[in-house]
Amino acid sequence: MTEPLNLQSTQLEIWPGSPTPLGAQFDGQGVNFALYSQHAHAVELLLFDSAEDEVGAATALPDKTGPVWHGYVPGLAPGQHYGYRVHGPFNPAEGHRFNPRKVLLDPYARQLGRGMGWHKALFGHAVSPRQRDTVANLLDSAAYAPLGVVTESRFDWSRDERPNIPWKDTVIYETHVKGLTKLHPDVPEPLRGTYAGLATDPVIGHLKALGITAVQLLPVHAVATEGHLVDKGLTNYWGYNTLSFFAPRPEYAADPANAVDEFKGMVKGLHEAGLEVLLDVVYNHTGEGNQLGPTVSFRGIDNASYYKLSPENPRYYMNYSGTGNTLDFGNPYVLQLTTDSLRYWVEEMHVDGFRFDLASALAREMYDVNMLSSFFKIIQQDPVLSRVKLIAEPWDIGHDGYQVGNFPWLWAEWNGRYRDTVRSYWRGDSAVGDLATRVAGSSDLYSHSGRKPHASVNFLTAHDGYTLRDLVTYVERHNYANGENNRDGHGDNRSQNFGIEGETDDPKVNQLRAVAKRSLLATLMLSQGVPMLLGGDELSKTQSGNNNAYAQDNELNWYDWTLDEEARDFLAFTREVIRLRLSHPTFRRRNFLTGNVGPNICKDVTWFHRSGREMTLKDWQRAGESVLGMMLCGAAYFERGERGEILGDASFLLLFHGPKRCIFTLPACPDAPAWEKVLATARLKGERFEAGARLRLEPYGLTVLKGAPL
Repeated sequence: MTEPLNLQSTQLEIWPGSPTPLGAQFDGQGVNFALYSQHAHAVELLLFDSAEDEVGAATALPDKTGPVWHGYVPGLAPGQHYGYRVHGPFNPAEGHRFNPRKVLLDPYARQLGRGMGWHKALFGHAVSPRQRDTVANLLDSAAYAPLGVVTESRFDWSRDERPNIPWKDTVIYETHVKGLTKLHPDVPEPLRGTYAGLATDPVIGHLKALGITAVQLLPVHAVATEGHLVDKGLTNYWGYNTLSFFAPRPEYAADPANAVDEFKGMVKGLHEAGLEVLLDVVYNHTGEGNQLGPTVSFRGIDNASYYKLSPENPRYYMNYSGTGNTLDFGNPYVLQLTTDSLRYWVEEMHVDGFRFDLASALAREMYDVNMLSSFFKIIQQDPVLSRVKLIAEPWDIGHDGYQVGNFPWLWAEWNGRYRDTVRSYWRGDSAVGDLATRVAGSSDLYSHSGRKPHASVNFLTAHDGYTLRDLVTYVERHNYANGENNRDGHGDNRSQNFGIEGETDDPKVNQLRAVAKRSLLATLMLSQGVPMLLGGDELSKTQSGNNNAYAQDNELNWYDWTLDEEARDFLAFTREVIRLRLSHPTFRRRNFLTGNVGPNICKDVTWFHRSGREMTLKDWQRAGESVLGMMLCGAAYFERGERGEILGDASFLLLFHGPKRCIFTLPACPDAPAWEKVLATARLKGERFEAGARLRLEPYGLTVLKGAPL
């Protein structure tokens, strides 16, 4: 137990107030404060004059309803900085880590008034070489703790309209607020690396020219950078270490004190351009880490209620996230915190959907993954959240955490099997049958539950791992800049370097890499499902082989907009292949391909051997087969549009021709007399071909032919 503090409560008028809503709510006359803490003995509200104030005036919240402590301060106005001290037992063996000498951030704070200033006073336990977490730290953290700010919404959302892009027409661009614009020469310098900078005309123009429909931002919630990174002079650049689930990260605002409105302005600007805004969100854990981490919010408010603790020894945390702790989604107040946060970002900040980091952890009401858990039931029936785009990263690091294909029908998923199969195929060590399953929409994973092809969010590269350029340039990770002796990051990248590790001037190697990059990208964009492009890949961005650049807030992550001729050519190709996808509905179907014969004696998809005949069972089973033709028949395309109209399209033949030169004999086009070349990632002589023509195909190429007149 800690010794009681001898605090002099400020002579501040405070009324009982209300237990709802949680957080700090300004009503025009004053502010209501409400904080959930099941096991606390008392709660003090601290009011700070500014971020520089190191003391704060303390007054006890005068009332408690159920597990919610509350009070109302008349006359208080938006802009007020505040925090809490929470009194209760310090008994880690029973899961309690209350320490009233720690000033704590309100989990519902809408804006951060002061970030975390790393200091030993932030730790609730004794800080020494032995890190004794069972002994309370008596240092006061008021001068260093993060603070919330009372906010008031007055933003003008007039004329803001959500784009509401149908799933099948969606093309996602995963990017980082700062990295996208930090080096952009046409973005005004004060706006580079900010929310406002992302919504400038040069950036929006680039996204629109690409054909992107949705911008998916790496976490924008305020974060706590880990102490070991601070010691190395690094920062948590990616942002997967949440400090606040409501407050936008102030470092990304041109004016940090105006971060909320600046974020809203960014969303409004992207909406005006017809672009949706998706947020990567991290509700599986918080930035307080394991038992040796700081006490800055949840841990000090009610450790045993917010976190999933070890049933054998509540001193320790269940760690399904790999970052030291996991929030307890078996607690209804944790569920409420999460859904309140999500609704806030939809209703108040106008975002269009979410990608959930390590989403399997959200399904662990107890300790096992349960897709019928309360979290998914709540989302399913919620009139706000059930109508936005929901994307799961369908795994965590716990037992049975890999859940690709198992999420409820309302959800789309990052398809890790797509990534692995397509990477392996273009490296030369995956069967064509596996490739066919993935490019056709992964019906084996999603059709059994009544889901559509858009349930599969297809990706080849993401923030975590190699960029597309590095995927064809490096075999070994090169993560020394992270300060972990190159031990961090994935070891199995399914990448290739074409005989030389790293950048080279060898023209033959660079030519093969250029072809492979184009083929990888074209495969992604012409597969059934929803494609996700890693921001910067279109610019041939490199991270110099670093496949875990989470802590690199520098040129390694910032996009380089000075493009050489090869990079400009690849940017043009990226625009071309996305335009091809969006111009032809056969590449973005509502329903899964069946391979069945339709009324016009034509299969919606037919798979061809290099000899020009249909694939047989023996062909699919033949080891080493690396060439495959995929014909999408226009005469069998009968899907309906948004207004029920019957859509039509031409026939297409996609030729995947792997790591070796080959001859491919063209089959007849079912609804046209000839084939016309519309895309070729490797050199191909000729523009139009009749059935029976023998095409000489170069290695690592993907060729797309369209039915056409002679």
